[in-house]
Amino acid sequence: MGISETSDEAWMRYAIRLAQRAEQQGEVPVGAIVVQDNRCIAEGWNIPISSHDPTAHAEVVAMRGAGVHVENYRLTEATLYVTLEPCVMCLGAMSHARIKRLVFGAFDVKRGAVCNALSLTDASFLNHKISWDGGVLETECSEMLRDFFKARR
Repeated sequence: MGISETSDEAWMRYAIRLAQRAEQQGEVPVGAIVVQDNRCIAEGWNIPISSHDPTAHAEVVAMRGAGVHVENYRLTEATLYVTLEPCVMCLGAMSHARIKRLVFGAFDVKRGAVCNALSLTDASFLNHKISWDGGVLETECSEMLRDFFKARR
């Protein structure tokens, strides 16, 4: 970790490496990790295409692994790091898992459910509030996605 780098940035760099794995597999480059007690307890990257599973977003894959790791579906002391602002499905899963904190890289203006297309972190109908920080290593995360989609056009 560099002198000026925060732990959020260091964990996001880990998630970026996982997003690169997704891209190498022909998936949209999104990576996620679940951190508890300053240790990564699970990781994931997008695999919906290769797994034929529409729910296999990086966040869900990571939370599944974290649940197995802690032997509980509740992740009340965990922070989830992900390279892209989560969608509705992923934010709903985070709420059900009781994720304590969310940190994401790139903002998703069209589909982001945290603070862009929707602001579900403020929704009164959810019985769990997730604290969040967005834009951590935003440039790197955004460029990776932009380059991926540009190459596919």
